[in-house]
Amino acid sequence: MLAIAFLMIGCKANYPVAQQSGKEDMAYLVFVGPLKTYGNGSKPVQVEVDGTKFDAKVVKPKTANRKGTQYGVATGRRNVTVKFNGQTVYQKQLFLSSQETKIINLP
Repeated sequence: MLAIAFLMIGCKANYPVAQQSGKEDMAYLVFVGPLKTYGNGSKPVQVEVDGTKFDAKVVKPKTANRKGTQYGVATGRRNVTVKFNGQTVYQKQLFLSSQETKIINLP
């Protein structure tokens, strides 16, 4: 009986492993600007990406990679407009790839 028990313990069943699917088809935007102008996120900017509007936090350049809030957008060609206090501070057509993080530097 002990021999059978050791044989059973020694045999290892291979269970199917969940396969990872492809990466999510999204790109990300991070907004970077001077602390004195945008208050490190306390003064949000208004962003419009192909007609979709949202408010975004602006971070200082040194913390963009570690603490910057990333905003997910669809991949492909996108028209991005950023307004602050009613004035356009950034407007550009961008091509965004899957899983790309685009850092937008604001004046």
